[in-house]
Amino acid sequence: MILKELKIDTWIGDATNCYIIVDSKSKEAMVIDAAGDVDKIEELLNILHAKLKYIYLTHCHADHILGVMDLKNRCGGKILIHRYDSEGLNNPEVNLSPYIGMGEIELEADSRIDDNDLLHLGELEFKVIHTPGHTKGGSCLYCEEENCLFSGDTIFRGTWGRTDLPTSSREDIMDSIVNKIMKLPDETIIYPGHGMMTMLKDEKPIYLELKPKLF
Repeated sequence: MILKELKIDTWIGDATNCYIIVDSKSKEAMVIDAAGDVDKIEELLNILHAKLKYIYLTHCHADHILGVMDLKNRCGGKILIHRYDSEGLNNPEVNLSPYIGMGEIELEADSRIDDNDLLHLGELEFKVIHTPGHTKGGSCLYCEEENCLFSGDTIFRGTWGRTDLPTSSREDIMDSIVNKIMKLPDETIIYPGHGMMTMLKDEKPIYLELKPKLF
């Protein structure tokens, strides 16, 4: 697996992590959370001789979807999001585009995905894990072969996603983290929607032993 990460400034003071994943054999590619800087995303896809298959959205917030339509128009690819967040793509009150100064963003998903769905890039397999809490349709992508989780805004290094926003729930996000993410192998690498990567084993004490958050 080829993995590239871009830090994309979306004017909210905390860059969004956009991930480009390419199967090294087939050159099929997926972009996770195309938040903007589409010139750079397209450049990297071209350098890697990759063909964009999926544009995967971990949730519907504007700071994760700003570049989606531009990327699709340039490079193709199917827009995927969990069905519970698909309506939020068309609802500025839910996707928060006016709140973070981006005007109104409206777009349609090509496919709505569900918990336990499997996505394939060549020989790579990714499992969808529905992780409501930050939004009701938040989701993560887990690749067992590569031992990694793309967690969106569900879990970060030392903390978790906000739960004071439309469709969010503190109870749900804790349930998602404790009963879904923490069940994965200790050596799982977590690639979050913002901030630094982390290891699942380093996050376990926060949720399973109630130890202080790490920063």
